[in-house]
Amino acid sequence: MKILYAASEALPYIASGGLADVAGSLPRALNEAGHDCRVVMPLYSGIKWELRESLEYMTNFFVPVAWRNQYCGVFKGVRNGVTYYLLDNEYYFKRNGIYGHYDDAERFTFFSRAILEMLKHIDFKPDILNCNDWQTALVPVYYSIFYRGVPELSGIKTVFTIHNIQYQGKYGMELCSEILGLPNYSYNIVEYEGCVNFMKGAFETADKITTVSPTYASEILNPYFSHGLDPILWSKQYKLTGFLNGIDLDVYNPATDPALPENFSAESPDGKAVCKTALLEEMGLPDGQEPVMGIVTRLVSHKGVDLIRRVFNEMVGLGYKFVILGSGERQYEDFFREMAWKYPDRVSVRIGFIPDLAHRIYAGADMFLMPSQSEPCGLAQMVSLRYGTIPIVRETGGLKDSIIDCGGGDGNGFTFKTYNAHDMLDATVRARALYDNKEAWAGLVDHAFKEDFSWARSAELYLGLYRELCGE
Repeated sequence: MKILYAASEALPYIASGGLADVAGSLPRALNEAGHDCRVVMPLYSGIKWELRESLEYMTNFFVPVAWRNQYCGVFKGVRNGVTYYLLDNEYYFKRNGIYGHYDDAERFTFFSRAILEMLKHIDFKPDILNCNDWQTALVPVYYSIFYRGVPELSGIKTVFTIHNIQYQGKYGMELCSEILGLPNYSYNIVEYEGCVNFMKGAFETADKITTVSPTYASEILNPYFSHGLDPILWSKQYKLTGFLNGIDLDVYNPATDPALPENFSAESPDGKAVCKTALLEEMGLPDGQEPVMGIVTRLVSHKGVDLIRRVFNEMVGLGYKFVILGSGERQYEDFFREMAWKYPDRVSVRIGFIPDLAHRIYAGADMFLMPSQSEPCGLAQMVSLRYGTIPIVRETGGLKDSIIDCGGGDGNGFTFKTYNAHDMLDATVRARALYDNKEAWAGLVDHAFKEDFSWARSAELYLGLYRELCGE
């Protein structure tokens, strides 16, 4: 089966979040299963030179963007057995950063239409075109309106994957004629509540809609999670499903991770204690037998930081030490700085994102706290299990699908249901009590090591969907 995976970012070329992890891992897993999955993404100026210099120029053409015709070059790279097509237009993509520009609507309109134009000029016709988030949401729209009847492109099935429904691509209706170049009769496809909504257009035209966990697929039918799109999704339930993401077992492997002071595994776990001691030293905290709670997150409200702030003193009183890495809203950054000043032997914080330090926190902490208000999938809870660190999570989205409370005897972490600080505190109390039972805790850590969140499992679920679409 031939699959083209369309994304606005993908590892190893460039990343700003979880989408890049998925676009860098799922295609490789699909190829390892015997299929031909390729990735298409923009050629950003921020891609490192050592990756750019290995790219091969293929062709160029012009892309209609309403009344404009814009140049597009196609470059090809191969990484980890996956072919990547990188689409070049310096006007749109020779900028600092991936997102946040005044003309993002035009930039990703160009990218979406260029993907389909590219298929006329390369020797690859996919059976499935899997698009991701609002930046490629116009691909199924354009395919439905302009390309379905083109003989060399007929028969392609489109899948649209929601990674975070909060970001929908909402703009004024004037975009229809000025940027999107849609015929008048099709404006209703992208119109929602008086605005152009890129994601709504994908819901209308894609053959299937997926999201990154089964629970999130049901949650986004609820106004609390849907950011206004639940009425549309209720009418599209027949084509909506959710598959839990996986993690890259090569990138997150405590047995080989070069960022760790000592490697370890389920078979040889002693190195984890070395990593804990080294982490405390690196973060300026005294060594000891107390449990270490790791937090690696964006410091924003929907990550549950308000819950942490509400009962932080009580958690410190339970005997925890905290190592925190993240950045975000100033109020939260200042709060953790204040806590590190108030509890210098209990709390240490680094503001920013330091990937190697994140790996050392996964390896050196005893527990990992994720009290998210919403979490479409979440990867950190799976990574922490891979490193023998026990997650404490709220039951939402992918956190609910991947973490089972160990109170029943066969779980892999600690969970709480309601978005309530004292329910979270209760989960930390239970975790502390089990931690003090060394034999029981060692059994839980051993169970965590053996969990399987590889992409191979997730890839089989996607392949099932693709086969259904293709009638196989």
